[in-house]
Amino acid sequence: MQPTTSNRIRSVVIVGGGTAGWMTAAALGRVLGRDYADIRLIESDAIGTVGVGEATIPQINIFNRMLGIAEDDFVRRTKGSFKLGIEFVDWGALGTRYFHPFGHYGIDMEGVSFHSFWMRMAKSGAFADVEDFSLMARAARGGKFMRPIDAGNSPLSGIAYAFHFDAGLYAAYLREYAEAKGVSRTEGRINAVERDGESGNISHLLLESGERVDGELFIDCSGFGGLVIGKTLGVPYRDWSRWLPCDRAVAVPCERLADLPPYTRSTARTAGWQWRIPLQHRIGNGHVYASDYISDDEAAAQLLGSLDGEPLADPRFLKFTTGHRARFWERNCVSIGLSAGFLEPLESTSIWMIQTGIARLLSNFPDRRFAAAERDRYNRQMIEESEFIRDFLILHYHATRRGDSDFWNYCRTMAIPERLAEKLRIWRSTGRAFREHEELFNDTSWFAVMLGQGVEVERYDPLADILSYDELTARMEHIRQAMANSADYMPSHDRYIAENCAA
Repeated sequence: MQPTTSNRIRSVVIVGGGTAGWMTAAALGRVLGRDYADIRLIESDAIGTVGVGEATIPQINIFNRMLGIAEDDFVRRTKGSFKLGIEFVDWGALGTRYFHPFGHYGIDMEGVSFHSFWMRMAKSGAFADVEDFSLMARAARGGKFMRPIDAGNSPLSGIAYAFHFDAGLYAAYLREYAEAKGVSRTEGRINAVERDGESGNISHLLLESGERVDGELFIDCSGFGGLVIGKTLGVPYRDWSRWLPCDRAVAVPCERLADLPPYTRSTARTAGWQWRIPLQHRIGNGHVYASDYISDDEAAAQLLGSLDGEPLADPRFLKFTTGHRARFWERNCVSIGLSAGFLEPLESTSIWMIQTGIARLLSNFPDRRFAAAERDRYNRQMIEESEFIRDFLILHYHATRRGDSDFWNYCRTMAIPERLAEKLRIWRSTGRAFREHEELFNDTSWFAVMLGQGVEVERYDPLADILSYDELTARMEHIRQAMANSADYMPSHDRYIAENCAA
């Protein structure tokens, strides 16, 4: 008989459903299996879910592959569409727009970043449109999409994509998956969370029905309130609103577009920004705003006055504070999703924070001793992840030339974290963009946003001079043509969905 750990976790209780709860349940059900531990999710149909994260980033493909789900079925069942990046409108200045694409621009040459070579050519007035060198940007503009194919060195081999989907349908899809893996669901409201008098750990939940739910590991997916991590264990919340001042959102769906664009759109408004997320059956719209600078009624009016179709429901308002728990994991409770923190969905990172929280829990999975080493590592990793994303979001607000409202004047002139300030100094010096350690957003993302926001550069990277002007011109033209040919080869986004995964 194989030896087992006597202190092995035998019961896991997930507090709350929605996207965070059912992603967690699906992953634990897939990895732990029926025999390792009893996994139980407690939720109440009477408590609504927020459902902000309808747009994703390519890392969700890692999660889907881990679950082993069929992608066409997943897209069909969630009435989803494909996403190649985000278009930003009016962010750097009124009347401007740029595209933050997935994947890369061009190819690096001679060990030097393509961004540096492009910057050299752009300074000379050649190849001025950087989007010519991104297949994802070109395809998005043309309403094209396909999955990558085995095409050798062709850009078609490296298509990077994510999804838009209905968050409610996604949770339902994952619930079905999780229950098939042995996860049990209990319907009911939680009246009390009880702690063990000796250890201080969470011992059990008391439901409104009178049922007692015992557990060893508790995962708090209860939303903004943080029923376990905050209200019971008292872990404080670190407020980042001095850098990210938006604290409200109003959301409303509207009729779908005739042609389904394969990208998210973010349009800057007078005191925040508006999202547009195209799904097969509707468009998801929302206005994220700062209540110190605009009223709820004004924010809703701005949103309703700029929809692409007739609204399908009444506006729904949300309140939030950007930031995170001082500790994501406390004693025998791990917070995942909104109970752990909130970073507004400007770069579609909400579901990523759930995904990385789950992945890091599994890589630091405890036994019943709940050793401090695993907790400390998990907390450090999740706090670092949050800070890296925070800085990238701040960049969008701070690096602007807008001065048409008090909101934008505040954002443009506010003090920013030193790590972001250093990135801006380096960019302004030589146009270089770097990825720090294992941060989510790579050098391409930093390059796209700094360039798109109009942050000026004094001079280009001196290593870009290793190729002669004529040699570099020829190579750049070859890359541009390869991108154009590849985009021309791709079918329309609508056609691809109709032929593969129509709802």
